[in-house]
Amino acid sequence: MTKQKVSFFWFRRDLRLEDNTGLFHALQSDLPVIPLFIFDEDILDNLPKNDARVSFIYDSLQKINNELNTFESSILIKKGKTTAVWKSLLSEFDIQNVFFNKDYEPFAIKRDTAICSLLKENNVECFSFKDHVIFEEKEITKADGSPYTVYTPYKNKWLEKYHFLGTVPECDSSSMHSNFAKTKFSFPDLTEIGFKRSTIKVLPHNLTQIANYKETRDFPALDSTSYLSPHLRFGTVSIRKLVNWANRKNQTFLSELIWREFFIQILFSFPNCVNHNFKSAYDGIQWRNNEEDFKRWCSGNTGYPMVDAGMRQLNETGYMHNRVRMVVASFLCKHLLINWQWGEAYFAEKLLDFELASNVGNWQWAAGTGCDAAPYFRVFNPEIQQKKFDEKGEYIRKWIPEFDFGYAEPMVDHAFARDRTIATYKAGILK
Repeated sequence: MTKQKVSFFWFRRDLRLEDNTGLFHALQSDLPVIPLFIFDEDILDNLPKNDARVSFIYDSLQKINNELNTFESSILIKKGKTTAVWKSLLSEFDIQNVFFNKDYEPFAIKRDTAICSLLKENNVECFSFKDHVIFEEKEITKADGSPYTVYTPYKNKWLEKYHFLGTVPECDSSSMHSNFAKTKFSFPDLTEIGFKRSTIKVLPHNLTQIANYKETRDFPALDSTSYLSPHLRFGTVSIRKLVNWANRKNQTFLSELIWREFFIQILFSFPNCVNHNFKSAYDGIQWRNNEEDFKRWCSGNTGYPMVDAGMRQLNETGYMHNRVRMVVASFLCKHLLINWQWGEAYFAEKLLDFELASNVGNWQWAAGTGCDAAPYFRVFNPEIQQKKFDEKGEYIRKWIPEFDFGYAEPMVDHAFARDRTIATYKAGILK
């Protein structure tokens, strides 16, 4: 029996049907489109079986599948090693084209290169598209073509290019839904993928909460953030819609979205920064890396309320306010002299919005070892940060119920830690 010729659209970090660039182009092709998602064992095998992010991905895929059902279509869900899955698909279907959106992380680039080679060996055309960012790879560079390593000139060039475009056009594929293949694939249970539902939830995003973002964003008790970051991470919202909205409504919020693209550009241009200091001169720092100190930091038992509240919020919810992230990261690297990589790995495990580029970039910023980083002699005083941004202790009391009775003493004196850090950095910075 002759197989029907089809195109595939491969969902990854773009879990939505609307304004999805790669999907838009797939649906413009002449062949029926089969939507695909692969639960990649190379990623899943390193996660706890109740990982909240897997639950969120699963629920987002189920939402997509329900929408597809209204078009008499469905999504094909596979689990396994990515290369093995594609080899199986090539034998099962007469695939002519594969469409997907680009991912700029080193692991993803290596994976996609291998899959495209496999597809081409089997006479399958492979098409990739920019969707995760407004400007990618080498679109924002210095005059000599080299990447920016300082945020402000990058931002200025980014805005100049964006305003030259006027706006970023969005992809409307609503009239092409009939081009999905007529399929009735079985949608697996979460347990069939090897996971169970997490009690930690990804919250809905809400742009109305950031009306006064510039004035309120540094005060964690106000809870005035958008909760967009996990949705950006997994692409349940379109970056084009967000940027166009922010440009009209909130320039401070737009700057935060540009920071995200800056770090993605840094990671793409300097992939070694995943495991190494961007500034190699800092490679000589002699970190203490005390495991007991690290455990107290992880559990939120340092005796510094702003640090402990942030870590407990992270452990219980998968979220942490951005101002508090800076305080806890600085404390780990500067007060405890623990390598930023330890903190980066812990955040990668716990954060619902974990994105490699931003996580590495921000941790190196806090440690002073990254591009455009805080200077090494800038050591946040957690007590001053608390007085400035949680003066009444509302955020702290929410996460530290014992704050007003029997709360721990600080595990290290701030003045002592600051002097020790500056001396250690001075001695360790390579000339």
